[in-house]
Amino acid sequence: MNRFILSLKSVLIVAAIAVSCIASAKSPFISKIYDFCPAPGQFVNVLPKYESGDTKESIIAKVSTRLCCDTADATTVSLGAYGGYIVFGFDHTVVNTHNYDFKILGNAFASADATLGYPGGSCEPGILMVSFDANANGEPDDAWYEIAGSDYSKSSTVHNYSITYVRSNENQPKIADPVNKEITDTTYTPWSDNQGNSGHIYRNSAHAQSYFPLWLSTDTLSFTGTKLADNAENRSVGTAYSYVLRMLDWGYVDNLPNKMDPGLKIDWAVDANGNSVNLPGINFVKVYTALNQYCGWIGETSTEVTGAADLHVDASAVTSATEEGQIKPYFDHTADELVIPDGGNFSVFNLQGMKVLSGNSQHVSLQNIANGIYIVRNNGITVKFTK
Repeated sequence: MNRFILSLKSVLIVAAIAVSCIASAKSPFISKIYDFCPAPGQFVNVLPKYESGDTKESIIAKVSTRLCCDTADATTVSLGAYGGYIVFGFDHTVVNTHNYDFKILGNAFASADATLGYPGGSCEPGILMVSFDANANGEPDDAWYEIAGSDYSKSSTVHNYSITYVRSNENQPKIADPVNKEITDTTYTPWSDNQGNSGHIYRNSAHAQSYFPLWLSTDTLSFTGTKLADNAENRSVGTAYSYVLRMLDWGYVDNLPNKMDPGLKIDWAVDANGNSVNLPGINFVKVYTALNQYCGWIGETSTEVTGAADLHVDASAVTSATEEGQIKPYFDHTADELVIPDGGNFSVFNLQGMKVLSGNSQHVSLQNIANGIYIVRNNGITVKFTK
């Protein structure tokens, strides 16, 4: 009887451990939507669909249903015109492997027109911002860094660009385009920017709903960020309207077809001054539409997101394993030193992502380092400590 009880107890313990392992497993996909604010556009209030009484919270819940899942099951969310954004996070730190670390899917596609002479199609690039949960509170309230894509340093790229949209009166007289009959109102949703430009988000016959987010009470929306140069070529012939949007080289969302896109590198992150930063990993991502561009009946250029994934979720599992019993680096406050039990190369970063120490030692003096929170990387393991 005692042997049976002991055996049963062992089985229950093993089962409990198995359940615990399953519960603590890391998901490579989006785990939470923290914010969603599209700029006006023809797919706003459609992707996802606004219903009477919806609030920002209920809209975010709808976005979560679309994106917080396996990328094979995710569905499209539109960010609208320039500046419209989404903020989401993973249930773990996406580790910086100095390779392609994560991937964000869109609905870009390539043109079959062999006469183009350049890679293009329907490419609506969005810019990424990333953040590491330095204060470990699970909220995206730490410093943000831009992923500097291929066009970041081009003279045609505008940094610190700002734009403001104004909600239109839905009952105002509509002024259709005299040539392109698909454009039903050329005075819909006015905008102005800090470059002295102004214009409108035109309304088209395919989308008659309001283009301004209906769950918001404000009559204006303002956004600030980096603006990329227009990428559209008007290849219309007579009334056969056609636009081709050029693919940028790398570093953007909804720019390359998903099968062509190798992903994104955390090493491409830069601070507000364009300086490279050394992030040990990221927890949060912000994506926003990067072009202020209108393409006739096709409408405004709007970035779409159809999911995201950590490309090396197992790298995060290494950190998890060390936190569950393996020996990991730690701060010895009595000796004012960092102890690297397994030795090997290490790097120490401050919360701004700047490297403050590096070397190859088991005992590292921190006497010349100011008090604060730091991150140490050693043998693929990332650990946060407080001096």
